[in-house]
Amino acid sequence: MDKSISVLIPAYNEEEKIEDTIKSIRELEGVYEVVVVDDGSIDNTYQKASNLATKVIRLEQNQGKGTALNRGLKEVSGDIILLLDADLGNSSIEAMKLVEPLLAGRADMSIAKFPQSQTKGGFGLVKGLANWGLKKLTCQEFSAPLSGQRALSKDVVKKVSSFAKGFGVEVCLTVDVCQAGFRVEEVPVMMKHRESKRDIQGFIHRGRQFKDVALVLFSKIRRV
Repeated sequence: MDKSISVLIPAYNEEEKIEDTIKSIRELEGVYEVVVVDDGSIDNTYQKASNLATKVIRLEQNQGKGTALNRGLKEVSGDIILLLDADLGNSSIEAMKLVEPLLAGRADMSIAKFPQSQTKGGFGLVKGLANWGLKKLTCQEFSAPLSGQRALSKDVVKKVSSFAKGFGVEVCLTVDVCQAGFRVEEVPVMMKHRESKRDIQGFIHRGRQFKDVALVLFSKIRRV
């Protein structure tokens, strides 16, 4: 492989999965660095990641995924940047499927499309909002608008330069990439990660997610 791959993993209280996630990533051809940003974890995430990652950046307080990604973006230099969640465990080995469209020259950014969930979560409000906004702003439709598992070319990273804060990271990134004229491809993968359930914590999480996605979309719609 003539292109280098950097892996950027934001992590918050992921001591149970972070080691398996990094170990599997290390098996992928072309991966030369794995950078983890510990976003103020209060468990052993930092210690466990430090045993395996190329570099672990520790934020003293939890600041959210977007802030963690922006901090880590300063440390990676690969031709392709893989953004992966810390709780993928062994299924992170599937990340090479995200790289393939970029290597083949078909896409500048790929998005992981997970198998259909077997767990009852929310009622699809956040995904519906994201789909509505993306269609309005990009004239494209996506099956996995909220997926955080992505591969970005160096050109995309240079153009986007930074990520939105809060839970609007993925939707904002997709809008920016599409509006800049880059090609995006969704890729079916067999990845697994923690899913929010239909309980009070799940509803709180999705409520925050809905708010952040709405803020991102309406701020961009106002500029159109």
